[in-house]
Amino acid sequence: MVVPPDSPQAAQLKIEPVRMREIAVDEVTAPGRVGIDPNRSSRLLLPVAGRIVAVLAKVGDAVEQGQRVLSLDSPDADAAIAAAIQAEAAERQAQSTLSKADADLARTTELYEHHAVAQKDMLGAQNDQAQARAALETARAALYQAKRKLELLELKPSGEPRPIVQVRAPISGKVLEVNVAPGEYRNDTGTPLMTIADLSRVWIASDVPESAIRLIRVGERVTITMVAYPGEEFEGRVARIADVLDPQTRTVKVYVEMANLRGRFRPEMFATIRHAGDSRPTPVVPVGAIVQEYGRPIVFLERAPGRFERREVVLGTRAGEFIPVVSGVRAGERIVVDGGVLLKDR
Repeated sequence: MVVPPDSPQAAQLKIEPVRMREIAVDEVTAPGRVGIDPNRSSRLLLPVAGRIVAVLAKVGDAVEQGQRVLSLDSPDADAAIAAAIQAEAAERQAQSTLSKADADLARTTELYEHHAVAQKDMLGAQNDQAQARAALETARAALYQAKRKLELLELKPSGEPRPIVQVRAPISGKVLEVNVAPGEYRNDTGTPLMTIADLSRVWIASDVPESAIRLIRVGERVTITMVAYPGEEFEGRVARIADVLDPQTRTVKVYVEMANLRGRFRPEMFATIRHAGDSRPTPVVPVGAIVQEYGRPIVFLERAPGRFERREVVLGTRAGEFIPVVSGVRAGERIVVDGGVLLKDR
């Protein structure tokens, strides 16, 4: 087709040579979704059954590890204090019994040496001492166990009329879910009452096709784009690759870890991961140079000033503002990069 160089239409055509660029080979692109890093999430459970006195954190609050988030009035707390007091008394009694058994054995030994008592009395005193020592060890073990329970519940055997159990945040992070209210009585200590997650790092769960999973390895860097932030690119690291293939979708879950210090990435946001392999020089053309004709991509090649030829091309995966050309044009050939639609109907 011919377009006179001095015509108004020619003035609207922008012509440039096809360039060479380093383009990644075996690039993998897969959809994904932002999720919580399971290694940075915790579900809060009650240590004992009881009535909720106060909920000290609400959804969206930032909490620190060890911060009080629940207060609990529990009969188990009273029982734990009573058990500790009883264990202390039992330990003192066992100590006193052992002291008496030691004294009895010493006196019996002295009498036996002077032939004042029979051997069976000596053996009886030794047996009493052994039993007293064993009883003391048992009492000390029970006291340790009782004190350990008080320590876990953060209680002291001070005789308080109404001991309150304080439940603390196991990790630092944000409260994502609260499933309890003041006044409720909870006796199921296996049901989570609160979910806390550290969102300073998040995971992208992506479904990578079976045919491309061989190209991705744990520890490799990937590029991430997100629907919420068009035009921006982020970097992450492959943290885990699932061991099982989804038989329905023929994909493998790939988990990518990425920093989220500013809190921009929220769970359930849509994302796309891109993993590039080795790169090689490849002809590229601007996106605007491609014209669709009957469903096929074409470009307009300048054969001479004012003379153009349609050329069907095979394209690779778009890389920014450029598209790799697998076949159809070579580097250095001059094509219409803007205004090609004006030539489409000629």
